[in-house]
Amino acid sequence: MKHTLKAVAFHGDALRYVDTGEGTPIILVHGLLGSHASWGEQISWLAEDFRVIAVDLYGCGASDKNPGDYTLSAHAASIRDLMDHLGIDSAPVVGHSYGGGVCMQMLYLFPERVQRLCLVSSGGLGPEVSLLLRAASLPGSELVLPVLASPLLRGLAGTAARLAAMLGRPISASPSTLEIWRTFGSVADRDARRAFLRITRGVIGPLGQTICAVKHFPDYRHIPAMVIWGRHDNMIPILHAEQNREVMPHAEAVILEDAGHFPHLDDPVAFHAAVQPFLADTAGAGVPRAQIAS
Repeated sequence: MKHTLKAVAFHGDALRYVDTGEGTPIILVHGLLGSHASWGEQISWLAEDFRVIAVDLYGCGASDKNPGDYTLSAHAASIRDLMDHLGIDSAPVVGHSYGGGVCMQMLYLFPERVQRLCLVSSGGLGPEVSLLLRAASLPGSELVLPVLASPLLRGLAGTAARLAAMLGRPISASPSTLEIWRTFGSVADRDARRAFLRITRGVIGPLGQTICAVKHFPDYRHIPAMVIWGRHDNMIPILHAEQNREVMPHAEAVILEDAGHFPHLDDPVAFHAAVQPFLADTAGAGVPRAQIAS
């Protein structure tokens, strides 16, 4: 479903976002190369119970991509500013991949604004990350990306898929794979590519992720938390969900067995069934609980 985007300018740059539904506000923050559209049907489904704010981070989606500060702290501050603009004092925040890092930075910088924290295949929990993302941090990647994301190459890939189907050997792809391929096309645009590289290089180096929030978790045991991961995540390994249960004993851990890096797209029904009650539950803050669900 296509959603209407609203816009607000902070320091001269337009930040665009979806604001739909009524009730308790919740904030959705997408990952690298993503936008509000990366949440798929979750926006509409969650809007049946909540006021859903799904932001396009600066440098991503329909928001401005002017040269500027693309650090985690800058993104966290822009969400804080958006909440001020919308008259939202505090809210549960849900972050996917890079967006999880943004949400954790929000909790670190503006703890009074975060009621609950839901991390979906989140960055910022350990160094391991896919070779594709590490490659983006290398010198010269800005010259390779436009070739890989060019309409010509993407068209050839589509032709290959169609030929395979004609030969009786169709190439199947999960929703996660399709979403990665769809969003990767955005780096064919120079401004989007420049923003992507600045965002990526701020948190990832040749050896992996360079920022880890785990050491700060004991300071936020009072915040109800949930971690959702796909068992077959090839971008950020499920190891990050499992190894951090010792430092997040209060968090609920949900593993979707048939999902990849976008569990909210690969298994949308199970994802919604897990996250909706967590966001709706305003009781039990600070109660230790951990659960693995399929």
